Order: sequence, then C-alpha cells, then structure tokens
Amino acid sequence: MKERAVIGPFMKSCDPALVETAGYAGMDFVILDMEHGPAGMERLQELVRAAQLTGTLPVVRVDECKNISKALDIGAAGVQVPQVADAETAFRAVREAKYYPEGERGICRFVRAAEYSAKERQAYFEEANKSLVIIQAEGLEAIKNLDKIMEVKGVDILFIGPYDLSQSLGIPGQITHTEVVRQMREIILKAQAKGILTGVFVDSKESLQVWKDAGVKYISYSVDMGIFYDACCRIREAL
Repeated sequence: MKERAVIGPFMKSCDPALVETAGYAGMDFVILDMEHGPAGMERLQELVRAAQLTGTLPVVRVDECKNISKALDIGAAGVQVPQVADAETAFRAVREAKYYPEGERGICRFVRAAEYSAKERQAYFEEANKSLVIIQAEGLEAIKNLDKIMEVKGVDILFIGPYDLSQSLGIPGQITHTEVVRQMREIILKAQAKGILTGVFVDSKESLQVWKDAGVKYISYSVDMGIFYDACCRIREAL
C-alpha cells in the first residue's frame, strides 16, 4: 500500500486558536511561518503547543539557519528552510538540526522539547535527531545545483516553492505557467528517482490534485488568512 499524501496550511496568524482549529479539522501538519509571518519565538511556542494539543505536526519555517535549533528547542517536530540554492546551505540546515553524529546542533536538555530536563537525556537526544528537515529548493540557482543538493544526507523532504520559482523565471506569480510546471515536474522526477520525498505549495483544489497525481507526498494547501478570506467571500457571494 502506498503512503498517502499529507496536507496542511501555512500559518501566518499569531493566534493559537487558528492552529488548534486546523488540527480539529484534520490537517496533518501546520507550517508556522517565521519567514513571511510576524511571530517570534515566544509566540511560536504557543502555536506549537496548540498544534500538539490536537495531534497536528508543528513545522516551523525558519527565517534563517541560526533559528533552526531554537525552533526545535520549543518543540517543533521539524523545520522548513527557505532559499536553499546550493548543497552547502542544505548541509548547514542538517548540521544545525541534528545532534552528533548526524550534526552539530548546540546541546541543551533544559528546553521545552526535552520537557525541561524531565526526559531521560539520552532518549531525548535520540528522539531529537528524528526531527524533520525540509528544504525549499527555490529558483534557477537551486535547479542548477539540484543534483548536489539531493546528495546531502539528512534531508527528509525537498519542497518546491512555485512562487519563488516563477519569479526566478521572470514570470512572478504565474505558478500555473507551462514553464513553471515543467520545471517543477523535472525536480519531482529527479527526486523520485533518488527516493527523495517532495513537497509543494498549492492554493487551489485543482493544483492539489495535479501534484498529488504527480506523486507529491507533502502538500501545503494555501495560508490561514487566505483560506479565511476565501471563505468570507463565498459567504458574501451567497447573499
């Protein structure tokens, strides 16, 4: 039996209630966004708690590699690293996310992820090394370096950001343009040939089905505020 695809939204709101609601709706994960969202680490900690409350996987999209360890310390199940254009950046992401022997993450067991030292220390370090590392291969530079990027050990998912890809192709925002789709399909096929899981961002049911049929397993469906806006528009149009 093939593994099913998983789905979840980006969360730009700082309200734990929205994260909690996504969990009650059955979302597999939420991506708590530091890159394009306003939340800092203190608030992210509450969003992580809200996700865990409903059994939803909390993934933090960091704004830079130095925040990887902090995101994992507060309990994120994984990190998503944007703007990875070369193997060196992918390697650094893994190094910052993993303890020895997989990486060089700074050690502290008095953090939330370790239940503030309540967890047995060795068990915590082993468990922590199972955290997901998701890298966003974005733009033509990443495509040029794709083969080397995919050789980096410790990367769990290769995520394709269609908006940034469209910009690098000179057609910003045209995520269904034939050239954007072609490039995305090539990346997915190369990753699948190497047994690497892929992820994509979509903002329509049609695109969701296209990439699900293409074998993508990690699907980010739109953004919390966009989902709410669309729902409000549909209600207003029903009058």
